[in-house]
Amino acid sequence: MSLSQTLRLLLPLLLALALALATPAASAVAVPPAAQLALELTLDPATRRLAVIATLSPGEQNFRFALHASLHIARASVDGQPIALRPVGKQGHLRAWAARLPTADATLRIEYEGTLPALDTRLDHRQVLHGMPPMAAVEGSFLPSGSGWYPQPAALFTYRVGLSVPGDQRALVAGRLFDEQLPVSAGDRYRAGFEFAHPADGIDLMAGPWIVREKTMPSDGAAPLRLRTYFTRELDEMAGLSDAYLDDTAAYIERYGREIGAYPFSGFSVVASPLPTGFGMPTLTYLGAEVLKLPFIRATSLGHEILHNWWGNGVYVDYARGNWAEGLTTFMADYAYKESESAAAARAMRLGWLRDFAALPAASRQTLRSFRSRTHGAAAAVGYGKAAMLFVMLRDLVGEQSFRAGLQLFWQQQRFRIAGWDDLQRAFEQASGQSLTLFFRQWLERDGAPELKIKSASIGTGPGATLLTIEVTQNSPAYALRVPIEVDHGQRSQSRAIDIEHVQQTVSLTVDGSPQHVVLDPQLRLWRLLDAAQLPPILRQWIVAREPRLLQVSSLPELRAAATALAARVFEVAPREIPPGALRNSTTPVLLVGLHAEVDAALAATGLPPRPPTPGQRGSAQVWTIAGHPEVPVAVVSARDADALRALLRPLPHYGSQSWLVFDGSRALARGVWPIADEAAPVSRLPGG
Repeated sequence: MSLSQTLRLLLPLLLALALALATPAASAVAVPPAAQLALELTLDPATRRLAVIATLSPGEQNFRFALHASLHIARASVDGQPIALRPVGKQGHLRAWAARLPTADATLRIEYEGTLPALDTRLDHRQVLHGMPPMAAVEGSFLPSGSGWYPQPAALFTYRVGLSVPGDQRALVAGRLFDEQLPVSAGDRYRAGFEFAHPADGIDLMAGPWIVREKTMPSDGAAPLRLRTYFTRELDEMAGLSDAYLDDTAAYIERYGREIGAYPFSGFSVVASPLPTGFGMPTLTYLGAEVLKLPFIRATSLGHEILHNWWGNGVYVDYARGNWAEGLTTFMADYAYKESESAAAARAMRLGWLRDFAALPAASRQTLRSFRSRTHGAAAAVGYGKAAMLFVMLRDLVGEQSFRAGLQLFWQQQRFRIAGWDDLQRAFEQASGQSLTLFFRQWLERDGAPELKIKSASIGTGPGATLLTIEVTQNSPAYALRVPIEVDHGQRSQSRAIDIEHVQQTVSLTVDGSPQHVVLDPQLRLWRLLDAAQLPPILRQWIVAREPRLLQVSSLPELRAAATALAARVFEVAPREIPPGALRNSTTPVLLVGLHAEVDAALAATGLPPRPPTPGQRGSAQVWTIAGHPEVPVAVVSARDADALRALLRPLPHYGSQSWLVFDGSRALARGVWPIADEAAPVSRLPGG
């Protein structure tokens, strides 16, 4: 995900205290910013001391800004004359300040310093997504844009940053590296200068004990692109890893340059983080050092983060009107990679999106228009899954050629501008020549999904042809849909499409031969609520449960403590613990946790199905959902010992799309989803047909 889609949302929350500047009200806002910011800073990670001189031109006389509470203003001046800064409020760890400048074009200089909070390596992925303070440590420092480590001059601004850190450290911010001074002798510091000439909505600073590797990439009609890895020594010593990231970075930039338009920046860096992060900023991605070791990351997450340099960092999101960038990036990266792999892999991803959505309680569903950022699983199911499926359906509707033209037109029109869903709609309408008002309205403004069923199917003889008549029903109010169907003749099948727009609608089409069955949307190319037969229980139902329950079947204190900690990680809402006798009375998801023998005994005592052959008792722990008992939603965690349970604390919450898993320590040995079957409607023959 893009960091700008998460941490930068913190500043608008301060509007009530006048801590942040107003967000542009209209979409497609041109942004040639007058505001400028220059920072000269010294950071010493060992002591966590930060000292900054900020020079800025906010373009207004009454200027307000926020700084983290750990930072103290030493002095401020305008044109060499001291000026008083007035505290005007506080929210959380951010303090608000106000300055009255003599003229709107005055330049303000602020000197401030402080001791930053220590890096908290205990943060998990969810906590990282909810925002962090500026943190420093020898093993890594991260000063997020929304954390108040600098005075933001406007909603959008340009900047230049000069960095100074100890000689065994390296540091960077997003932008063009225009100056770099490496230490020559003991005691020398590392210095670097970065500039960002395009309108930016924030600055993220990273520092660490990195080894830097670099390669250049030719760029048509422009200076070569500078590609870098900032890796820990451990990562750097892994044979070929840095080169592989640099080569894959170049390949992704080339790919998306062809599909969208020329890469908009001067380079790209892959930066190792000591935190479980996966952030994309302009010109770089900040990924957890442990994650960077995984071989599949280069084939998945790397491309996703590079693509954000077009969507989110090259065209800015109009948050007031909804975040389109995550869905479009998911569609063009994660989903596109599955399409390249196989049709089956792409279908499996679409099925995963639909299952994740179906697992949400109705009260947790939101409209796509209201999605801002992924702070929990319910939001991700909409902002990533539903949004990506919107682009699948849009491409099916307008055709591949018009769809590609619409993307390129959107990029040309909105490059370095603030854009919203309405601007995307206009670009695709221009490219396709179609009105897409109804399409976008129903998928953006409604928080549910159509529930489609084939009520009946029959064949009869028409004038010189065989007619297949299908009666389709859907929930009210009706969606306007082009519904794919498969007409099954036994030895062969036909793919067709029907248009419906009513709650109950009868459609007739000419077919060859005598079809036996009709299957509705067999390839799952529509956003819809799946039939119950297509919804085997997955862990997402437990993760997002609004009233989860925890059932512990062990009396060992160490194991109970581990189970409690695991439940706190898995559930997004704190669970209520219940005794075994209350299991049958529960109608909300229950997590049953214990040792292997205790779990087996508890299942038998409560009349639930026994441990399935898959996952069996392989590995150190097994996790599975119980299928076929929707009235009592139960997921089971069976462990060898307390250490096996504790090993699941980090990985298990990331497997919400699975029905079962086998773990060896923290490593997933196997996983899967309980099988399903498409529901085929039989075709009857009309009398005389």
